[in-house]
Amino acid sequence: MTTMTTTPFKHTTLEDVQAILIGTILAALGVNLYTSASLLSGGTAGLAFLAQYAFPFSFGEVFFVINLPFYYLAIRQIGWEFTLKTFASVFLVSFFADITPKFISFDGLNPIYASLVGGFLMGAGFLMLFRHNASLGGLNILARYLAQTRGYSIGKFQMVVDCIIVFMAVFVVDIEAILLSVLGAVALNLILAVNHKPGRYSGF
Repeated sequence: MTTMTTTPFKHTTLEDVQAILIGTILAALGVNLYTSASLLSGGTAGLAFLAQYAFPFSFGEVFFVINLPFYYLAIRQIGWEFTLKTFASVFLVSFFADITPKFISFDGLNPIYASLVGGFLMGAGFLMLFRHNASLGGLNILARYLAQTRGYSIGKFQMVVDCIIVFMAVFVVDIEAILLSVLGAVALNLILAVNHKPGRYSGF
């Protein structure tokens, strides 16, 4: 029997740039689906959604600011390359999330569709970023750190934490929105749990 081995390869700068650009555009589109349906997600994005619904701030403004404290952990535990790519990714999602409504609207949007497709879009965006040594900050940084140091599954860890955060939103949105948000959290993290496993992807 012949055993095939795969040697990890390093992405080029151009590959990193296109992945971060496209990944953040996908994530921002998912964010706008959620915003249009008044849904939530987990992590720092979930906190940004809550602040957006409760206060006169945009998602992008809150999301960018709330991620700032997590860069210290990223620098100390993961490194400067990851931190700089993550900072760029957070900035781009914040920017794209706020300008996307200028180009597209979602009148008559079905909330179940928004939950599933929005979750898939954000999950695909996260996956692209993870595979190019970046993330969207916050709990993504913690999840990445635990995956590297303890061998935890990023998708499973975030699924548990995200569901807890969504349930905490009971004081901000109605129960239907919370249930649909849990569905979206499962859809998002299903992408990561299925596709982001040790040894499955050889790029870094």
